[in-house]
Amino acid sequence: MMALVYWLEQGLTPMEEFIRNLETSVDAINGVLWADWVLYILLGTGILFTIWSGFCQYRALTHGSRVIRGDYDRKSDPGAINHFQALSSALSATVGLGNIAGVSVAVALGGPGAVFWMWVVGFVGMALKTTEVTLSMLYRNADPNDEPHGGPMWVAKKGFERWSPKLKPVGAVVGTLFCITLLISAITGGNMFQAWNVAEVTTQYFPTVPRIVSGILMAALVGAVIIGGIKRIGAVAGRLVPFMCVIYLLAGFYVLAIHLGDIPDIFRLIIASAFSPVDAGQSFLGATTGYAFLWGMKRALFSNEAGQGSSPIIHSAAKTDEPVREGIVAGLEPFIDTIVVCTITALVVLASGAWNRPPETMLPNGSTLVVQNPTIAQMGQLPTLTGEGGDQKLVVTDPVAVDTTRLGADRAVFVLVDAPDSQHANRSVPTAITGSVSGSGANSTIVWGPVPAGAQITDKTRVVYQGATPKWTVSATTIPPKVDTEQAISGIWEVNNGVFVVVGGGFDERTGRDRHKITGTVQKVTDAGATVQWDSIEAAVSPQLVGMGVFGNYAGASLTSHAFDRVTPGLGMWIVVLASWLFALSTMISWSYYGEQGVVYITGGHGVFLYKIIYCLMILVATVGVIKTDAQLDAWSALGTGVMLFANIPIMLVFGYQAMRAYHEYIRKLKSGVFHPHRPPKLSDVVEGKDTE
Repeated sequence: MMALVYWLEQGLTPMEEFIRNLETSVDAINGVLWADWVLYILLGTGILFTIWSGFCQYRALTHGSRVIRGDYDRKSDPGAINHFQALSSALSATVGLGNIAGVSVAVALGGPGAVFWMWVVGFVGMALKTTEVTLSMLYRNADPNDEPHGGPMWVAKKGFERWSPKLKPVGAVVGTLFCITLLISAITGGNMFQAWNVAEVTTQYFPTVPRIVSGILMAALVGAVIIGGIKRIGAVAGRLVPFMCVIYLLAGFYVLAIHLGDIPDIFRLIIASAFSPVDAGQSFLGATTGYAFLWGMKRALFSNEAGQGSSPIIHSAAKTDEPVREGIVAGLEPFIDTIVVCTITALVVLASGAWNRPPETMLPNGSTLVVQNPTIAQMGQLPTLTGEGGDQKLVVTDPVAVDTTRLGADRAVFVLVDAPDSQHANRSVPTAITGSVSGSGANSTIVWGPVPAGAQITDKTRVVYQGATPKWTVSATTIPPKVDTEQAISGIWEVNNGVFVVVGGGFDERTGRDRHKITGTVQKVTDAGATVQWDSIEAAVSPQLVGMGVFGNYAGASLTSHAFDRVTPGLGMWIVVLASWLFALSTMISWSYYGEQGVVYITGGHGVFLYKIIYCLMILVATVGVIKTDAQLDAWSALGTGVMLFANIPIMLVFGYQAMRAYHEYIRKLKSGVFHPHRPPKLSDVVEGKDTE
């Protein structure tokens, strides 16, 4: 284990290029998985089953509540755990860092309007959950009772075979494809997303605790539980989930009570922002309505897992002889997860002002953006421009000796000229002219590319830089201490604190603005301030600083904790750190079971122990620095969610009529009094599962 950690830490530099290429591929895949038409299909599927079921959301809130109370539990029913434990186990996967970190990401990037679309997904998600769990219960294998098997893979395998024995291979292939997506999601969203956020928020408040230490502790705790199988998972979840939800919700209600007078305005802002763009503010970069819709959908689907096909796997272990009954119970998940817990997080972030917070300090006077690319040549004389308008060419009078050993595979270089800023009239900005090098040393020849219209040669055009595109970074490596008001909230600068500045550059269609971030990390703290190592932003045209503010870069769970701190300094440290650990552990435990069932389906049960070892090791991978930003993290979690939705929604659409037929038959029996609830058992027995033993 430690050898793997050492290799990752020491091999990070040679891995960076591989990781970058991998991230590019993931972004391209996500571009398809989360295209607008895909989101419309998901939303339409939820609306379809909402109407088809006659608004099953009502049954989940009424009849479902009685079922989990134990009114219909029977010891003789097939299965391994009672309804309450099944719901708790499923909620332990859904109520996780998505509720703390994911909601903050949605609001920070999509604006307040993202919350509205989360509500929409939460509502229709109740119908999706009811449908997919009912389907899995219809096709589950409850023999043996200790470890029942169910989920979309079994629906596909058995469902196609029931249609026709000739379709059995089709069902097997579809089931296998679903399991592959299940394993991807288990490792990314169910594991690495949780581990990264816990390590991030822990380091924020306890800088002396390395991220890898958090990773080792999480891996040990998760491993200790998942080795015990579904009964141990159900027992742990039955105790952990209610406790962590109550603690977190009480803290949220405390914040909202302080901002009680602001709540009506916040709800108006949420609804208005769902249908109109939100302008850029201080730390907020702005968002279009489409961007709010995208982030609301993504984060809600990631959080409540509706339509993803994961929850049916654990619900299939419920002790019941009525498949629809467990489906109705499952409908409570999106309500609790999204409409209750996610809403509390969103209101805290909005009410506290953390989503659009002021800067924590200002850059020193004279700070600007400079090129980070290495210099590989210097011209003796200034080049000239020939031609007119868009037909200008760069002419170099003297030969340029280029150190080609420092060039990349594309042998690209660039120089800077001043050219008119397309975003702002009457302003010129440094702009790159790219060239390609042939030959070497004194025999180097550079073929220069197009020259921007209106370009002007300046003294800085003498310098030849490595690469095809300039990388711009902040000139000031030292920043002053935090202003008093922000220091009272978040304390002084600490090593490893994240910061960012806002720059104006190329237009971003997603946000509807030309705003971007350049992030940095505090490397050293002195009485005079902090030394920052800035990252860079690639752009052919130089971005411009928007103001001189330096903002705290609170990402994911750390933004939620900062929101609590803005109300009561120090509150976020205990509430969010504790909740993050509990939520993440419960999610990783449940998702390990989901992935395990995928392994069982594919291999017949072989390799389960090896899978559990790998699952725990991936917790360490997420905490050694391979993933550095919330944007990278979101890309991986979005990949896991997206591929599962792509695999499961078609299964629901093909076999969903069977779930609806069973659902309406069950409701007919319920209304006619066929089912007779018994006296509710003791609550402690329900929580511990003793009422069905």
